Amino acid sequence: MDTIFISELKLQTKLGVPEWERMTPQTIILDIEIGYDLSKACKSDAIADTIDYGAVVGRIRETLSENSFKLVEALAEHICQLILKEFNAQSVKVKVAKPGILAGLKALGVVVERIKS
Repeated sequence: MDTIFISELKLQTKLGVPEWERMTPQTIILDIEIGYDLSKACKSDAIADTIDYGAVVGRIRETLSENSFKLVEALAEHICQLILKEFNAQSVKVKVAKPGILAGLKALGVVVERIKS
């Protein structure tokens, strides 16, 4: 299996357990690995034979502007399912980091990995 990756995608979204925390968008950082058979694209050099990662980024931006989440776990699962279903990926791994959310921490977050069933 081949991998398309998107590294350190910074986005604004409404996220947090207390309602007040979801009132103002905050920065999150995503690292995404998308499993896909790239052999056809390697030979054809055609965007139609791969996943358009620009479209993936655009769709993630869109969905995060439309939705809010209490937990980073739910946000990561939402992105995984979106990529699996809308982009026909074979697998996806999403790391969601909330930078500087607690004193003395660079970031905290989760990594969620899903395989197409």
